[in-house]
Amino acid sequence: MMLALGLLGLGLLLIVAELMFPTLGALGVGGALAIVGAIVAAFGVGSGAGVGFLVATAVLVPAAIVLGMKLLPKSPFGKHLVARGATFTDAAAVDLRDRALVGKEGVAENLLRPIGTASIDGRRVDVQSRGEPIESGARVRVVEVESNRVVVVQVPSPKT
Repeated sequence: MMLALGLLGLGLLLIVAELMFPTLGALGVGGALAIVGAIVAAFGVGSGAGVGFLVATAVLVPAAIVLGMKLLPKSPFGKHLVARGATFTDAAAVDLRDRALVGKEGVAENLLRPIGTASIDGRRVDVQSRGEPIESGARVRVVEVESNRVVVVQVPSPKT
């Protein structure tokens, strides 16, 4: 029974190691062979132990794969494989200059329905209206900046 437990533990360890290090399946095949050997050894002890090992294998192998996937981004290989990605606090996702635009006016460069581009404070900014279409060339005012959204409304034209 100790042989079966040892082979099962070795097989699970090799499956996790296969996910952590690129061995083109060598560790995975070794892990599968160790698990099959554990089941055969358990059936050699008795049919009840063999069935128990089959059930344990059906539960533990997916758990080992999930554990390996959780550990993958922290592994030396995984750090090069998995991109960190941008968050809304990063400058890559949010232009820090947009925060100073609230209250400023500009001109819509194209039809905003509801998303488009406006020239505000001497630069082109991706903007969004509150749902209403705004014609190209209309004056707009920034009313809200939330994460990477710059929300504008049309400024009423003065009546002559």
